[in-house]
Amino acid sequence: MLTRSSVHILSLVLFVTVLNGCGGLQEVWEGPSARVFRPQTIAVLPPMASQYDSAREDIQDVLVGALNRQGNIERVVSPENVTDIFQASKEAFDSLVFYFSRLEMTGQSDKDSAVKLGKALNVDAFLVVRVNAWEYVRKEGDNVGRVGLSLRLIDASTGTTVWKARHERSDSYMFIKPSLKDIARELAGEMIKYMPPTAKK
Repeated sequence: MLTRSSVHILSLVLFVTVLNGCGGLQEVWEGPSARVFRPQTIAVLPPMASQYDSAREDIQDVLVGALNRQGNIERVVSPENVTDIFQASKEAFDSLVFYFSRLEMTGQSDKDSAVKLGKALNVDAFLVVRVNAWEYVRKEGDNVGRVGLSLRLIDASTGTTVWKARHERSDSYMFIKPSLKDIARELAGEMIKYMPPTAKK
């Protein structure tokens, strides 16, 4: 006999499977306010530290490009402006460091430091980014270029997570390696399509 928790887990597995089957994202979660969240300004935070730190600037660049192409957000803060703000304000930088450390420890958005970040950046929302893959590998006998991302959209007025997703994209090749930034650009565009305020119904 199935318990309530096992039914919940089964439905979650089926939900993720359906998304995969429909050509959607590998993992996606929406908070209660996701369908009504309409930020007019957004910033992409520097990607969280990982083994793929060399990709950080390229990832910020392609995500900002994808957000601008969607056209539903009035102002997307450029990566250069985000960097300038953190370099100019020790308080903003300390909030960023604290926010990332709490996120690493708890897996949750720290509301107080998130609100401080939103005020420092003067935005309605910000995007937290982790690079999960940025590499050339052998996969099932093929050479592939692989890029993987996790994204988390934060409401800067409340510090709550509105939406989060994880996805990756691979391009196979024979001799000439594909550009990882080009793969990332396609991946970013695909993921942003599902992000509020442009989430597919």
